Amino acid sequence: MGIYLSTPKTEKASEDGENDKLRFGLSSMQGWRASMEDAHAAHPYLDNSTSFFGVFDGHGGKGVSKFCAKYLHQQVLKHEAYVAGDLGTSLQKSFLRMDEMMRGQRGWRELAALGDKIEKLSGILEGFIWSPKGGEANDHVDDWAFEEGPHSDFSGPNCGSTACVAVIRGNKLVVANAGDSRCVLSRKGQAHNMSKDHKPDLVAEKDRILKAGGFIQVGRVNGCLNLARAIGDMEFKQNKFLPVEKQIVTADPDITSIELCDVDEFLVLACDGIWDCMSSQQLVDFIHGQLKTENKLSAVCEKVFDRCLAPTAGGEGCDNMTMLLIQFKDPSNPSAPVTNQPQSSAETSEADKGAEKAE
Repeated sequence: MGIYLSTPKTEKASEDGENDKLRFGLSSMQGWRASMEDAHAAHPYLDNSTSFFGVFDGHGGKGVSKFCAKYLHQQVLKHEAYVAGDLGTSLQKSFLRMDEMMRGQRGWRELAALGDKIEKLSGILEGFIWSPKGGEANDHVDDWAFEEGPHSDFSGPNCGSTACVAVIRGNKLVVANAGDSRCVLSRKGQAHNMSKDHKPDLVAEKDRILKAGGFIQVGRVNGCLNLARAIGDMEFKQNKFLPVEKQIVTADPDITSIELCDVDEFLVLACDGIWDCMSSQQLVDFIHGQLKTENKLSAVCEKVFDRCLAPTAGGEGCDNMTMLLIQFKDPSNPSAPVTNQPQSSAETSEADKGAEKAE
């Protein structure tokens, strides 16, 4: 059946956690796909005042998504802009840093260790759903020194990954996104997209692709890639006369920053295996309905997968599925259980007006 299995793998890898300001649940499911290429990262204590959550949807292999899940938050944490309080810049530079780190001998060795080369040789790791262990959150990060070796000229992987990341510090939410994974905020029952799906037919994306020497065919970059921004995919980043943000495909993320308020209920990060099946508002409504009777957030994620999974192989509902659900606690009583208070979907909100691009 080509890239699909004869029957879907519906086993789910799930996790729940919390800190004093929020609680989260996450889950991943391979589904109909022949392999699992999603990864995720959840660090409620990136430091004492900051939380980091991300989803990474791999394509062409699982190495890049796993690399991002393992290293992206570490690079954010160590960047000088982060230390200075500039979360947006630290995120933007860290997205681009992923491409730099995956080049050369050390990058090749790390991608191999994460399973990509092993997968191509033996298939041993098929079906393995991966996320970094919680204890790896703040491991010491060295300077990623250049290594001599047989793969020192390795220009980076031709597989790639989306990256959609949310960082929360106090009442500030900063979202960085490259690709078509998506972050959605529920404010008074209304869904507000905190990220943009980077598809090749968007005017700004198409303009960059064509100016860099690429083309769009059947909605795909150079006829093969159905998203316009990604980490990895080095075959689309070979123009030595252009900066990284102007390549055919770029890892340069959009950055969106807003102030959270008391009517913000939860945040969703999910790969496009979910968004292919449900709109942002449909998912927010579904989550509200589930929270009336289900308190375990990872279980809500699992029910979303069951709702989206296609009955037969082919088309919508057949992709890998990964979802993070982050629910905000009552700031006046953070130790109290979080209760759902669904609002009418007809209510309006100022969330989009409050969103602004971070410099």
